[in-house]
Amino acid sequence: MRLRPVVLLFAVTALATSSLCAQTALVGRVDGNRYVSPTGAYRITIPVLPELGGRIVDTPEVVTFEDDFNVHASLACFEMDATQRWEQETRGRRDYLIWFFTNFVQRDFQQRFPEARVESAKFIPGMEEGTLLAYNLLPNGTMFANRPSFSDTGEVFVAKRGNLLFVRAGHVYVLSMELAERALERRTYAKTTEEEDELLRRRLLELYGRISFTAPSSPVAAPATAPTTP
Repeated sequence: MRLRPVVLLFAVTALATSSLCAQTALVGRVDGNRYVSPTGAYRITIPVLPELGGRIVDTPEVVTFEDDFNVHASLACFEMDATQRWEQETRGRRDYLIWFFTNFVQRDFQQRFPEARVESAKFIPGMEEGTLLAYNLLPNGTMFANRPSFSDTGEVFVAKRGNLLFVRAGHVYVLSMELAERALERRTYAKTTEEEDELLRRRLLELYGRISFTAPSSPVAAPATAPTTP
């Protein structure tokens, strides 16, 4: 399976010009206040409003939501093939998610921003049978540079993202969100690392709470074999 999660995330962001009403541009679809993935694997209550410049843009695997103020969030859903399933079975859930994040997500961040680094990570065993919460720092990697409140001082600005990874029904999910305050408050910004982590954690969990997953189809039971008369 060829996975390029973050490249897709940034490519989707660069094309994020479709309004919530411009459904012909979407690979998935909008059903009322919900976005439905192209495969139908999940639905998510849309976290942006058209009144605030809310936009949705997607590919077959990634959807990005953003508005004109302080929202930039992406949800990626990748179907696992035999190789990915084998990696998970042999590594176990915790080490598989670390491996996946390192080799696909963080690697692609580093290709775009060579000095990108992981700030910290935490495994949450009680969520989705194991979930990885990772924070990374991206020099000049903000998605808020075009906002009116973003002031470009000419200095290298280090953006911070939170990433939530888990496996469900044969798919790897990656939720990714930038910490808006770090980009938009700039000179008055004074949050500690712990406060940043907590803000991103709460927002990622709120985004996760908007998702409803499609139950996998149950296998059709084989017909019972009639007993043989002795």
